[in-house]
Parts: sequence; structure tokens; C-alpha cells
Amino acid sequence: MKLGFVSDSLGNRPFADMLDQAARIGVDGVEVNTGGWSTAPHCDLAAMAKDAGARKAFARAFADRGLQLIALNANGNQLHPVSGAAQSTCLRDTVRVAGELGVKTVCCMSGLPGGGPGETTPNWVVSSWPPETQSILKWQWEDVLLPYWHDLAKLARESGVERFAIELHGNQLVYNVPSLLKLRAAIGPMVGANLDPSHLFWMGADPLVAAERLGSAVHHVHAKDTLLNAPVQATTGLLENGGLTDIAARSWSYITLGFGHGDEWWRQYCYRLKMAGYDGWLSIEHEDVMLSSLEGLEKSVDLLKRVMPRLQSDYAPQAI
Repeated sequence: MKLGFVSDSLGNRPFADMLDQAARIGVDGVEVNTGGWSTAPHCDLAAMAKDAGARKAFARAFADRGLQLIALNANGNQLHPVSGAAQSTCLRDTVRVAGELGVKTVCCMSGLPGGGPGETTPNWVVSSWPPETQSILKWQWEDVLLPYWHDLAKLARESGVERFAIELHGNQLVYNVPSLLKLRAAIGPMVGANLDPSHLFWMGADPLVAAERLGSAVHHVHAKDTLLNAPVQATTGLLENGGLTDIAARSWSYITLGFGHGDEWWRQYCYRLKMAGYDGWLSIEHEDVMLSSLEGLEKSVDLLKRVMPRLQSDYAPQAI
């Protein structure tokens, strides 16, 4: 496995400084946010889409520091009934730029449309009752999601991108193992998971079992932890819609690696990923509002360096 982080983890630092910090703390590469829900402080996607010189300079900045460009990340909601067109443009441009840079993996969300034609807000169905929920899901998948993804996969093939790593994220049509596998079955093996355990924690799933069930459908891994605040959870459950910065009042919050789940859990996670056949990137995504971004990133890197396997197995049974 190889270790990196998402560039927005140090979004308050200039591009060169962000890369200098990456080299200093000893990661192997960086995954770069290109837009969508990110302001993309480290990537001028418009410039790189039209200027080969800009792409060359961007790639050289990584190579000069001995870093790899892990993936491009266009997380957003490209199926939003109002702002989806702009976010879709970002995602499609990201695919094209990734192809030009020789980057094979694009991280993104599945997207979430409204509940029917003419709606202006996304509609995430998380219950099978009342009965209209099933009609909503049928329209969202058959009329919106699948046609969009067939077209997006065609663009990826034309551009030389091999993998979409879709984050299993709340408020998206693909948010758990069954919904990821459903989209993959319809579109093909180009579609896989960006397996971020932090979201599965607050949705009540088990990331260790998810890794096993997904197997070769794991295309990428975000390393992010979640604090489950048991005293609050006892009365509110995990369907939390309070302010993200009011940690004490929330039933769950994103947190620095090790502050929600310790070394042993992350050691098991790495091992389960290996058992499932994944030997790729662990890309830290720091979103802890209580710690400085650099301190939180350093602590997360230290933890994963302690527990993650770095080398290929050389075990062979002796001839007896």
C-alpha cells in the first residue's frame, strides 16, 4: 500500500507549500481536488483543460519533490437539479485533464437528483415507506443516474481514464455497498468504490465487512475517521443535521485518525483491504475542525505508517 492525502486537507496553504509539506512528512503522493464542493485552491482546472504548458508545470511540481499525483477529485453533485450542470462540467473537465496527465483514477460522487421532473432540491430516499419512495428511486435511477453514467463512462474511455472511485456518501444515490454494486453492474468495472470508512461509521455500516464484500470493486481508499458521540447518539440517533462545528452537540463528527478509532482498528482495516485484494492508496482526508490541519494530518500519517503494510509478501511454504 502507498500513503498520501487529499490536497484540501491543507487547503489553507499555497500549492507549493502543500507539496513541500507532503514531502516533509513522508507521504508518497497527493490526491488533488479540482472543484465541485471544493474551491480547488491547488488546481486551476480551466487553465489545465486548455493549456498543455500548465499541465506540464503541474505534473513537474510533483515529480520535483518525488511525489506521485494519486488521483483527481471532483466530489460534488453533478445531478443537482439546479447547480448540477456546472458541477457536471467540472467533473467532465476533470476526466479530460486526468487523461491528459496520465492519471487513471478520478474520485467523485454518484450524484443525487430531485425526486421527479421539475424539482429544485435533491431528494435522498432513506426509507421504504411511504410507497412513493419507490417511485422516486425508480425515476432517479432509470431516468437520471444510469443515462448520465453511461455517457460519463464513454467520456472516460475516450480520455484514457480507467477508474471512477465513487465515495459511499450520504445524500447521494450511491451511499452503501449494495447501491455501489448496482451502479457497477449497470455501467461496468470502470465503476468502483472510494471506500471512506468515516461515512459508513455514521450510517451504521461496518467498513471491515464492506471491504470484504466489495473486493475488486474497491478502486481507492480515503482514510478518514469518525467520532461517535455515544451520550448524544443515545437520544438523537445517527441521523445528525446539526452544525458541523458544534462537536459537543453532535452524535457524530469527522475527526483525526486515531481519535475515533485507534491503531488496532486501522490495522485491521488495512489487513481486511489486503484480504479483499486491495493494495493501492490510502489517501488521508483531514476534516477535523478541532485540530490544526497540519497537526491532524501529521498525526494521521504517523498512525498509518505504524499500521499499514508497505511491502509485498515474500512468504512461501517450505518444501517438506
